[in-house]
Amino acid sequence: MVHLKLENIQVAQLSQEIFDKTQKGLGFVPNMYKSMGNNPALLDAYTYSYNSFRANSGFNSVEQEVVFLSVSYENNCEYCMAAHSFVGDMMTKVPTEVTNAIRDGKQIPDVKLAALSKLTRSLTANRGNVSQEEINEFLVVGYTEAHVLGIIAGIAVKTMSNYSNHNTHPEVDTAFAGRIWKK
Repeated sequence: MVHLKLENIQVAQLSQEIFDKTQKGLGFVPNMYKSMGNNPALLDAYTYSYNSFRANSGFNSVEQEVVFLSVSYENNCEYCMAAHSFVGDMMTKVPTEVTNAIRDGKQIPDVKLAALSKLTRSLTANRGNVSQEEINEFLVVGYTEAHVLGIIAGIAVKTMSNYSNHNTHPEVDTAFAGRIWKK
């Protein structure tokens, strides 16, 4: 396992601006952001893409969390699983049985959310290469082809954070500690 040794370098102005905005909005700066902030291009790309996904993906907040949790599960990212389980519980109001099913690799009790998670996980695991049958199974529950592209945007966002976390190993923040996860 690779461990990056992050130097105590002066935080770039762009990273500091993102930290300040995050502190104001969330009340703290997540450890993941602090790690990502060592390269302002990564932190800026992540926060911009994250905010765009939230605003423009075509998914409601519960569906967005299902995408983020499904990608993080497939990429085995302990930090993001804890963080997005917390966000799902406290902010986006994902039913606990949905969050727990994703966390446990079990069937989601809601048919539409199950189809969303299944396609998200398959697209993640197969690097975007899925069968038309998989797409059709997703479309038949009421999603559109535009939603497939929305999933791809969500995968891109979470892959940035998952890969960063795999290499920088940020400590799970106290706020997320109640939802620590191991695959």
